[in-house]
Amino acid sequence: MAIELPTDLIDAERIAWQQIQTGALTVTAARAVHEGVTAFAEASGETRLAVEERLKLVVRHGEG
Repeated sequence: MAIELPTDLIDAERIAWQQIQTGALTVTAARAVHEGVTAFAEASGETRLAVEERLKLVVRHGEG
């Protein structure tokens, strides 16, 4: 079963991905994603890797 990600984490990744694509990733955006992934992984019992993989599939590849 797919991991159900919170909207705020998806939104943070979308912002970071847009910045990455324009070569303007900020520390603030990167930190928001990193901290969001860490918090969600801890709260859900999922691994950070699984959360990051799912997040990237949803945001970068439209799978969700």
